[in-house]
Amino acid sequence: MRRVGTEEWSGIAMLVVAIAVAAPVLFGAVGTEIPLVLWIALFVLYLVALLTSVAVERAGPLRAGSFTVAVLASWAVLLALPNPGLLPVLLVLTAAISVYLAPLRVGLVLVALNTVVIAVSLPPVAFRSPEAVVVVGFYLLIQLASMLSSSTLLREQRMRRELAEAHVELQAASVLLSESARTAERLRISRELHDQIGHQLTVLTLELETARHLDGEASRTHVERANRVARELLGDVRATVGRLRTEPPDLEQALRRMARDLPGLDVSVDVSPTVRVDEEESAAFVRATQEIVTNTIRHAGARELWISVSADARGTVLEARDDGCGAPDLVLGNGLRGLRERFQALGGDLAVDGRTGFRVTARVPAA
Repeated sequence: MRRVGTEEWSGIAMLVVAIAVAAPVLFGAVGTEIPLVLWIALFVLYLVALLTSVAVERAGPLRAGSFTVAVLASWAVLLALPNPGLLPVLLVLTAAISVYLAPLRVGLVLVALNTVVIAVSLPPVAFRSPEAVVVVGFYLLIQLASMLSSSTLLREQRMRRELAEAHVELQAASVLLSESARTAERLRISRELHDQIGHQLTVLTLELETARHLDGEASRTHVERANRVARELLGDVRATVGRLRTEPPDLEQALRRMARDLPGLDVSVDVSPTVRVDEEESAAFVRATQEIVTNTIRHAGARELWISVSADARGTVLEARDDGCGAPDLVLGNGLRGLRERFQALGGDLAVDGRTGFRVTARVPAA
């Protein structure tokens, strides 16, 4: 079941507040200076335009145009009443939302224009009274407070997103560093193997060569020495091989480490028990998961991400998909292009599809 996210709840809250403040006019308790049907049409236009501007994920003409229509419709709705009552709250809503859709300076200009509209909408009698200053000042402060509150919330969301990206990058670096440490340890052991066992083999060869040219007890002494060296050599080989024998990289644990405790994003990781990858392939899948999770946090607007790794006769496949907005006209950035090159160097490939959410498929061939 799809969960209702922050954006949906915000849209519902705006709708409820707008209808609540407009209820007296909608039910005929407050008269209008234009036909009521026309006023209701303007009010509906305001709601539709405002919700559209919030629902559109990416900046562009549609979002900017919808918000502009919402602002103009809110002014028309307010100015079409002899007494605005609580309707200036609609202008407060547009001021609060402007932070998400436009730079802060644009929001401040909107607040100034909204304040002028509120002052003009007051009845002539009230406009000339000291109470007008209080009303206009009150709505000015409310607009500024709502803008600052929205700006603070937006900055907090951005910081949480950046923290999540840093967390993913740190976990990926930790996983790859541990693999690098194991590789360095195996190189150290191989040097020991060369130095120590190579020396013992030289001694063994000399003892056997000497015994070959001697007879009797003298030859027996060298053979016994050679036997002792051979036994020591066998023990050293077994110990060295034991240290060299390592378990294959635990890909599932590595991917889960990167994907856990991400604010605002639930990541599900499923790695088939049949998956067997070497260090280079494991590093490729770790980097792919890092890039996928980071892009999901940064661009997709998703709340859930599913990652699975499976194996068949043709190779090992990583599939990832999210419930975000997607991008039909997807353009690969440097990160995804680099990943594709990494998998192609392993003999595989990486495919990306943004038509329904964001979907990535990375494959390496079977050994």
